[in-house]
Amino acid sequence: MIFFSTSKSSAPVSMKRATLEGLAPDGGLYVPSEVPRFSPEELSLLQNGTFNNIAFAIAKKFAGAEVPLDTLSKLINECYDFDTPLVEIGDGTFVEELFHGPTLAFKDYGARFLGRMTGYFAAEDNRMITVLVATSGDTGSAVAYGFDGIPNTRVVLLYPSGKVSRLQEQQLTTAGGNVFALEVQGDFDDCQRLVKQAFVDPDLKKSLTLTSANSINISRLIPQSFYYAWASLQLARRFPGSLPAFSVPSGNYGNLTAGVLARMMGFPIGHFVAASNANDSVTRYLDNGRFEPKPTVKTMTTAMDVGNPSNFSRLLHFYGHDFRKMGTEITGISVTDDETAATIRSVYEACGYVMDPHTAVGYHALEAYRKANEGAGYPGVVLSTAHPVKFDEAILTAINREVPIPEEMTEIMARPKKATLVGNGYAELSKFLRNLDR
Repeated sequence: MIFFSTSKSSAPVSMKRATLEGLAPDGGLYVPSEVPRFSPEELSLLQNGTFNNIAFAIAKKFAGAEVPLDTLSKLINECYDFDTPLVEIGDGTFVEELFHGPTLAFKDYGARFLGRMTGYFAAEDNRMITVLVATSGDTGSAVAYGFDGIPNTRVVLLYPSGKVSRLQEQQLTTAGGNVFALEVQGDFDDCQRLVKQAFVDPDLKKSLTLTSANSINISRLIPQSFYYAWASLQLARRFPGSLPAFSVPSGNYGNLTAGVLARMMGFPIGHFVAASNANDSVTRYLDNGRFEPKPTVKTMTTAMDVGNPSNFSRLLHFYGHDFRKMGTEITGISVTDDETAATIRSVYEACGYVMDPHTAVGYHALEAYRKANEGAGYPGVVLSTAHPVKFDEAILTAINREVPIPEEMTEIMARPKKATLVGNGYAELSKFLRNLDR
């Protein structure tokens, strides 16, 4: 399949090049030249398939002849050796739990697929790919474990010292030998600034092949469509003739874009609720057609604190820059911190289900959508993007209950931390990267 840039001034590329480059040379994001469609017959065959069956069916339409089918099948099975439960917490209301991967966050779905695709393509060229990532927590964790042990790749993670949770830091600093953690004496903005400097350093480009692993990479976006397809086919069996609404906690809007991609492929999805916090630039766009990003506002749903979402350009592309057309399939709803905390509490009191703050935003938005559109949103699916243990303080405040650390995390918590402390000046990062091959 061919991919081209949303900015439309770069040459079209293969999936291999789109994966290894991440961002197009003109600064745009790669999108497929044509979204593949599943016929009714294909969907019928997939309806009783496993998650991995569905993931493979989607992946091969995008990878085409670039990855042998037996290799692609093996890659999928290595990626998704964990469950994706669809838990009913009320009549026709489901939570799709996307936190059963190794780092307890939905980013495992994209990072593990991206890691293996990057490794495969790099091995074809017999070259070493250096993945450089700035992180405030979950992205770095998912990338660390997604690329752990992948041949022809190495990962350098920059995270702000003292500004991530202990659990997140353990995940960042205890992965495999091809993952290097740099503890930066500064904040997340310093980490991002250093990474950007490295990518435009002409001398560094001569010695290293650098790429990124954030949500702009097409090989992180495609696998996020897998769990929409999986849930929609399960619900099609249970609620024949009804199309589910998916409520998506939204920050950079990659997750929502992947859902739109799944719907365009023909999977039975009715509507999307784009659930935002106070950072509501897309919500306002859906109301009035004007995209006016504002400075990021800090909230309790930190992963959604994005003032200018990077994947919005893909949404614009898919809807032909027509906000009215986008609004027929997507409803934007903004949720306050007070409403988020109250939702965590009310859901727990009603059915004993503990949800993290981001999931609570999605749940509140789905209920608001249903209230405003009688009979709509049934069945409804809330994407649960993180295990509640990752936000234990918010959970304790809301319901006065501690979240036990999952058994698989206790072993990670006991591992020795391996990180290199660096300042927030570029010289130290540059020196570290240049010494990787020595």
